[in-house]
Amino acid sequence: MKNTNQLGLWMDDTVAYLVQFTTKPFTIQTIVREFHTEDKKSNLIKKILLLSSYKETGLNKHYNKIGKELLKYEKIILFGPSEAKLYFFDFLNKDERFLNLKIEVKDADKMSVNEQHEFIKEYFGKLDILKL
Repeated sequence: MKNTNQLGLWMDDTVAYLVQFTTKPFTIQTIVREFHTEDKKSNLIKKILLLSSYKETGLNKHYNKIGKELLKYEKIILFGPSEAKLYFFDFLNKDERFLNLKIEVKDADKMSVNEQHEFIKEYFGKLDILKL
């Protein structure tokens, strides 16, 4: 990804789309969560494991992979339909490497790539207007 200072991160339980804020042709980096056999349990058990430990569900590795990419940016909007963004936000808050990042969390429905890009343009566009 090119070096910009604003990033939109749409995520659910299985995938994260990192979209740079730009009006030019945009790039998207996709990070798909790798599941292990023990992760493919019933939804109830999976939710219990999600709450109990990042390591047990493989989330720690997934979150670290996403977090490494976030360090290239200053302002980040986390959005998506599930609670994954909230778990990830909590994960980031426990790591001092991410303390200087400006991160906001918003609810959003399932979106196409173009809808994600429009959401990010609108979000960061409003921030720029507020600075004036």
